[in-house]
Amino acid sequence: MTTTIAGLKVPDSKLAREVTEMVRDTESPLLFHHSSRVYYFGALAGKRRGLRFDEELLYTSAMFHDMGLTHQHSSADERFEVDGANAARDFLRARNIAQADIETVWNAIALHTTPGIPQHMHPVVALVTAGVEMDVLGLTYPDYSDQEREAVVHAHPRTEHFKEDILQAFYDGIKHKPATTFGNVKADVIRDKDPSFKPGNFCSVIRHSAWRG
Repeated sequence: MTTTIAGLKVPDSKLAREVTEMVRDTESPLLFHHSSRVYYFGALAGKRRGLRFDEELLYTSAMFHDMGLTHQHSSADERFEVDGANAARDFLRARNIAQADIETVWNAIALHTTPGIPQHMHPVVALVTAGVEMDVLGLTYPDYSDQEREAVVHAHPRTEHFKEDILQAFYDGIKHKPATTFGNVKADVIRDKDPSFKPGNFCSVIRHSAWRG
């Protein structure tokens, strides 16, 4: 049974059901419930901000946003965000979804760990990041009522040690390609789990480029 929270629920559509089945069968329960909470927190943020958004596209974006951490959809040399975006793109193309909608979902997933940009873009892009920032970082925790937070977590529980569990899941999904975290917040995850990791340095790249001068 679909949970309704503050008038919001998972869209009752064939596409949403297929998204749920795909993600539940592919991701760990940790990532599935995290992604579900991202949808609800993002949708609640959209409602609070008075944004008009397609709930089906928001749900698809939220549910696929960490798909790039799974071994089935992890490439050898792309950022995990791009892997997830590509997985969603292929999934939607196979169902003849409009190209403009596919691009919105792709951008929402690809940019969800890039602070400072999504909030200025399409509402679906902005709200996926809002949901992630709430569930993982708690940046907007006071913006949600106790009842809203409790209802979301009741429907999709957090593990007892969620903070460390999600960091470990991030690390496990990207540790085979640490170079893809250059210039991205996931470099902090690699560094936290692997003290020997030396992240790329933007200034060093400039100074050692092939250009003279």
